[in-house]
Amino acid sequence: MAPVLIFVSMACLFAFALTSGDPTKLPSALIGRPVPQTDFPALEGLLDKGKPVPGFHASDLAKGRVSVVNFWASWCVPCIEEHPLLIELKARSGVDIFGVNHKDQVEAGRRFLGRYGNPFTAVGTDRTGRNAIEWGVYGMPETFVINGRGQIAYKLVGPISKESLETKLLPAIEAAQATQQTSP
Repeated sequence: MAPVLIFVSMACLFAFALTSGDPTKLPSALIGRPVPQTDFPALEGLLDKGKPVPGFHASDLAKGRVSVVNFWASWCVPCIEEHPLLIELKARSGVDIFGVNHKDQVEAGRRFLGRYGNPFTAVGTDRTGRNAIEWGVYGMPETFVINGRGQIAYKLVGPISKESLETKLLPAIEAAQATQQTSP
Protein backbone atom coordinates (compact mmCIF):
# COMPACT_ATOMS: atom_id res chain seq x y z
CA MET A 1 0.00 0.00 0.00
CA ALA A 2 2.85 2.41 0.81
CA PRO A 3 4.31 2.29 -2.74
CA VAL A 4 0.90 3.17 -4.19
CA LEU A 5 0.53 6.15 -1.80
CA ILE A 6 4.03 7.35 -2.64
CA PHE A 7 3.30 7.04 -6.38
CA VAL A 8 -0.02 8.93 -6.09
CA SER A 9 1.61 11.65 -3.98
CA MET A 10 4.44 12.08 -6.49
CA ALA A 11 2.01 12.11 -9.43
CA CYS A 12 -0.06 14.85 -7.73
CA LEU A 13 3.07 16.87 -7.01
CA PHE A 14 4.24 16.66 -10.62
CA ALA A 15 0.77 17.49 -11.97
CA PHE A 16 0.63 20.59 -9.75
CA ALA A 17 4.10 21.71 -10.81
CA LEU A 18 3.29 21.30 -14.51
CA THR A 19 0.05 23.28 -14.36
CA SER A 20 0.87 26.02 -11.86
CA GLY A 21 3.45 28.01 -13.83
CA ASP A 22 2.73 30.76 -16.32
CA PRO A 23 5.48 30.97 -18.97
CA THR A 24 4.49 34.56 -19.79
CA LYS A 25 5.68 35.59 -16.32
CA LEU A 26 9.17 34.16 -16.71
CA PRO A 27 11.67 36.88 -15.87
CA SER A 28 14.38 37.71 -18.36
CA ALA A 29 17.95 37.93 -17.13
CA LEU A 30 18.60 40.31 -20.03
CA ILE A 31 16.40 43.19 -18.80
CA GLY A 32 18.63 46.26 -18.45
CA ARG A 33 21.48 44.64 -20.35
CA PRO A 34 22.69 45.34 -23.89
CA VAL A 35 21.06 43.28 -26.60
CA PRO A 36 23.13 40.24 -27.55
CA GLN A 37 25.65 40.93 -30.31
CA THR A 38 23.76 39.17 -33.06
CA ASP A 39 23.39 39.64 -36.79
CA PHE A 40 20.12 39.03 -38.60
CA PRO A 41 20.63 38.72 -42.39
CA ALA A 42 17.85 40.11 -44.59
CA LEU A 43 14.92 37.93 -45.62
CA GLU A 44 15.99 37.28 -49.21
CA GLY A 45 13.75 38.74 -51.89
CA LEU A 46 11.57 40.79 -49.51
CA LEU A 47 10.77 44.13 -51.13
CA ASP A 48 9.05 47.31 -49.97
CA LYS A 49 8.10 49.77 -52.72
CA GLY A 50 10.47 47.95 -55.06
CA LYS A 51 13.47 48.19 -52.71
CA PRO A 52 14.99 45.34 -50.70
CA VAL A 53 14.02 45.31 -47.00
CA PRO A 54 17.25 45.17 -44.98
CA GLY A 55 18.21 42.82 -42.22
CA PHE A 56 19.81 44.24 -39.09
CA HIS A 57 22.55 43.91 -36.51
CA ALA A 58 22.45 44.50 -32.76
CA SER A 59 24.24 47.82 -33.29
CA ASP A 60 21.21 49.08 -35.25
CA LEU A 61 19.25 48.95 -31.98
CA ALA A 62 21.55 51.41 -30.19
CA LYS A 63 21.12 54.53 -32.27
CA GLY A 64 19.35 56.75 -29.76
CA ARG A 65 15.77 55.70 -30.50
CA VAL A 66 13.50 53.29 -28.66
CA SER A 67 12.68 50.29 -30.85
CA VAL A 68 10.90 46.95 -30.72
CA VAL A 69 12.18 43.52 -31.80
CA ASN A 70 9.61 40.84 -32.60
CA PHE A 71 10.51 37.17 -33.13
CA TRP A 72 7.93 35.47 -35.40
CA ALA A 73 7.46 32.66 -37.92
CA SER A 74 4.97 31.86 -40.67
CA TRP A 75 4.24 28.46 -39.08
CA CYS A 76 3.32 30.09 -35.75
CA VAL A 77 -0.48 30.43 -35.31
CA PRO A 78 -0.19 32.97 -32.44
CA CYS A 79 2.07 35.06 -34.72
CA ILE A 80 -0.79 35.31 -37.21
CA GLU A 81 -3.17 36.34 -34.43
CA GLU A 82 -0.83 39.05 -33.07
CA HIS A 83 0.19 40.49 -36.45
CA PRO A 84 -2.61 43.10 -36.73
CA LEU A 85 -1.57 44.31 -33.28
CA LEU A 86 2.03 44.77 -34.46
CA ILE A 87 0.67 46.98 -37.23
CA GLU A 88 -1.37 48.89 -34.63
CA LEU A 89 1.69 49.16 -32.35
CA LYS A 90 3.69 50.69 -35.21
CA ALA A 91 0.93 53.19 -35.99
CA ARG A 92 0.32 54.21 -32.38
CA SER A 93 3.88 54.31 -31.06
CA GLY A 94 5.84 55.41 -34.11
CA VAL A 95 8.81 53.26 -33.04
CA ASP A 96 10.83 51.19 -35.44
CA ILE A 97 9.89 47.52 -35.25
CA PHE A 98 12.56 44.99 -36.23
CA GLY A 99 11.25 41.56 -37.21
CA VAL A 100 13.12 38.29 -36.82
CA ASN A 101 11.84 35.46 -39.00
CA HIS A 102 12.70 32.42 -36.87
CA LYS A 103 13.55 28.98 -38.32
CA ASP A 104 11.39 29.54 -41.36
CA GLN A 105 11.59 29.03 -45.10
CA VAL A 106 12.35 32.22 -47.03
CA GLU A 107 9.31 31.85 -49.30
CA ALA A 108 6.99 31.22 -46.36
CA GLY A 109 8.26 34.33 -44.54
CA ARG A 110 7.74 36.51 -47.62
CA ARG A 111 4.29 35.04 -48.22
CA PHE A 112 3.32 35.70 -44.57
CA LEU A 113 4.28 39.39 -44.80
CA GLY A 114 2.63 39.69 -48.22
CA ARG A 115 -0.62 38.34 -46.82
CA TYR A 116 -0.72 40.08 -43.42
CA GLY A 117 1.30 43.25 -44.03
CA ASN A 118 4.78 44.34 -43.06
CA PRO A 119 5.05 46.56 -39.96
CA PHE A 120 8.82 46.04 -39.79
CA THR A 121 11.54 48.62 -40.50
CA ALA A 122 13.93 45.71 -41.10
CA VAL A 123 13.35 41.96 -41.33
CA GLY A 124 16.17 39.66 -40.36
CA THR A 125 16.34 35.89 -40.33
CA ASP A 126 17.38 33.41 -37.70
CA ARG A 127 17.42 30.19 -39.71
CA THR A 128 19.24 28.05 -37.15
CA GLY A 129 17.62 29.50 -34.03
CA ARG A 130 21.00 30.34 -32.48
CA ASN A 131 20.24 34.06 -32.21
CA ALA A 132 16.94 33.34 -30.47
CA ILE A 133 18.87 31.35 -27.87
CA GLU A 134 21.23 34.31 -27.37
CA TRP A 135 18.20 36.54 -26.79
CA GLY A 136 16.65 34.10 -24.32
CA VAL A 137 13.61 33.40 -26.50
CA TYR A 138 11.39 30.64 -25.09
CA GLY A 139 9.06 30.27 -28.10
CA MET A 140 7.26 32.13 -30.85
CA PRO A 141 6.25 34.91 -30.74
CA GLU A 142 8.24 37.08 -28.35
CA THR A 143 8.59 40.85 -28.34
CA PHE A 144 11.30 43.06 -26.82
CA VAL A 145 11.32 46.80 -26.13
CA ILE A 146 14.83 48.20 -26.62
CA ASN A 147 15.88 51.57 -25.24
CA GLY A 148 17.93 53.98 -27.38
CA ARG A 149 21.18 52.73 -25.84
CA GLY A 150 20.51 49.22 -27.15
CA GLN A 151 19.47 47.72 -23.82
CA ILE A 152 16.49 45.44 -23.32
CA ALA A 153 13.89 47.42 -21.38
CA TYR A 154 10.99 44.94 -21.50
CA LYS A 155 10.19 41.45 -22.78
CA LEU A 156 6.75 40.06 -23.65
CA VAL A 157 6.60 36.28 -23.85
CA GLY A 158 3.82 35.02 -26.10
CA PRO A 159 1.54 36.80 -28.54
CA ILE A 160 0.57 40.43 -28.22
CA SER A 161 -3.06 40.78 -27.17
CA LYS A 162 -5.21 43.92 -27.02
CA GLU A 163 -4.71 43.88 -23.24
CA SER A 164 -0.92 43.43 -23.36
CA LEU A 165 -0.66 46.13 -26.03
CA GLU A 166 -2.46 48.62 -23.77
CA THR A 167 -1.13 47.59 -20.35
CA LYS A 168 2.38 46.34 -21.12
CA LEU A 169 3.92 47.21 -24.49
CA LEU A 170 2.78 50.80 -24.97
CA PRO A 171 3.60 51.70 -21.32
CA ALA A 172 7.03 49.99 -21.65
CA ILE A 173 7.75 52.01 -24.81
CA GLU A 174 6.63 55.23 -23.12
CA ALA A 175 8.77 54.47 -20.05
CA ALA A 176 11.82 53.77 -22.24
CA GLN A 177 11.21 57.01 -24.15
CA ALA A 178 10.82 58.99 -20.90
CA THR A 179 14.04 57.51 -19.51
CA GLN A 180 15.75 58.33 -22.80
CA GLN A 181 14.75 62.00 -22.51
CA THR A 182 15.93 62.32 -18.90
CA SER A 183 19.27 60.50 -19.39
CA PRO A 184 22.42 62.56 -19.90
